Amino acid sequence: MSLGRRSSPVAAIFPGRKSPTERFHDWVNGFAQHSPSRFAVVIFTSIILIWTVLLMLPISTADGTAAPFHVALFTAVSTICVTGLAVVDMSSYWSAFGNVVIFIGIEVGAIGVLSLASIMGAVVTRRLGLRQKLMAASDSNSLRLHAGPVAESQAVRLGEIGGMLTTVAVSLLVIECVIALLIIPRLIMYGTEPVMAIFEGFYYAASAFTNTGFTPNHEGLEPFTHDAWMLGCLLTAVFLGSVGFPVIFALARWARRRQHLSVHVKLTLVTTILLFVAGGLLIYAIEGNNPATIGAQDPWMRPFTSFFLSGMARSGGFSTIDIAQADESTLQVLAMLMFVGGGSASTAGGIKVTTLAILFLAAVAEARGVSDIQAFGRRIPQDVLRLGVSVALWGSTIVAISTIAMQQITGAPFSHALFEAISAFATCGLSSGLTSDMPEAGSYVLSATMWLGRVGTVTMAAALASSETKQLFRLPEERIIVG
Repeated sequence: MSLGRRSSPVAAIFPGRKSPTERFHDWVNGFAQHSPSRFAVVIFTSIILIWTVLLMLPISTADGTAAPFHVALFTAVSTICVTGLAVVDMSSYWSAFGNVVIFIGIEVGAIGVLSLASIMGAVVTRRLGLRQKLMAASDSNSLRLHAGPVAESQAVRLGEIGGMLTTVAVSLLVIECVIALLIIPRLIMYGTEPVMAIFEGFYYAASAFTNTGFTPNHEGLEPFTHDAWMLGCLLTAVFLGSVGFPVIFALARWARRRQHLSVHVKLTLVTTILLFVAGGLLIYAIEGNNPATIGAQDPWMRPFTSFFLSGMARSGGFSTIDIAQADESTLQVLAMLMFVGGGSASTAGGIKVTTLAILFLAAVAEARGVSDIQAFGRRIPQDVLRLGVSVALWGSTIVAISTIAMQQITGAPFSHALFEAISAFATCGLSSGLTSDMPEAGSYVLSATMWLGRVGTVTMAAALASSETKQLFRLPEERIIVG
């Protein structure tokens, strides 16, 4: 008796001939094995196109007319890439059906590019095989697709990928439900109808944890400008979403078994906290006396708003002040925080905090004359540094090209064009007002920037990690002048 896969009716009638379903399964397997990063890009882009079509349906808009292609595409990209930028009023333009599509898209996009591709591959092939595990693992560590050996002292080991994917789903469900239950009474207290308060509560919770930044009500966060409870709940959700699922998974293991935390977890948490504190202090120092932003608030609320904005700049996208009224120096501080973003395999964007940490540690090692990059009593391999440099250069190039294009299309000042380009690349969602009032061509530029920011850094890192080529010779060495 054969214990293999049950043969299809086509194979029974024509031995050796596969059914269309079996050929499709084989094609997916072959494509995923040959190029996991390209497979991830195809899956992620296909989902964006599906959401674009759904948002173009007349049922998706409040007035029953089909949304223009550039509006539907921009909203779909912003939703699946969990960015939060919008070219229309999200609270009034879309119907109930459209809001449900956007809500589901936020949850889908939060899973991550390579994790999503691994899940889709598992659905098609009906199993979570080695290739699917590698793709999901590379979301937490691109070196998983490295041709050489990779140490098992990771935040997430290969054998624990199933547990990590479960953690992703459980984290989304539990954290969003808790945040929603905490803010729903607040919404009711502000006069929102109970049924609408439940919808807006879960919408806010999902938008915060996924670091999207969409608001379901027309006023946005304006009614809650002085509400530390509401803003604190949103900030907590954004922080948990931005540290990354591997960190949440590792902390959950530590809470259960007091298992040793990896360098990745420690480096992510330390760098995130340092940037959060530094950003809050700088924003308070610059905007504390600006009556158009923080200066008009109560003295006790000014530092809270400063740190809230610092946390949102990590990729949250919510804001209780008019960014366009902020000082130019504040825009630069926010732009730098947005460019760095959050943790690896998180719902946040940017080049990631660990990339910044690695570059900083490399500079410290060079200044000390030490050949090894060290952190928390461990040595970090040189290939990690090469990936970090590649990701940082990739991000800088995207932002530079997008900024130049936005300046040419909109005629906006450099600081505003740069701010919008970084916000799109880092999938943050903060805006200086340029996005809501720009030509159609600008929406395509920012759509491409968001797509590259969400897909490009992860898949490029995975592609670089998997493209190691054995070289049988070494060229003569010659030093050049640097600096």
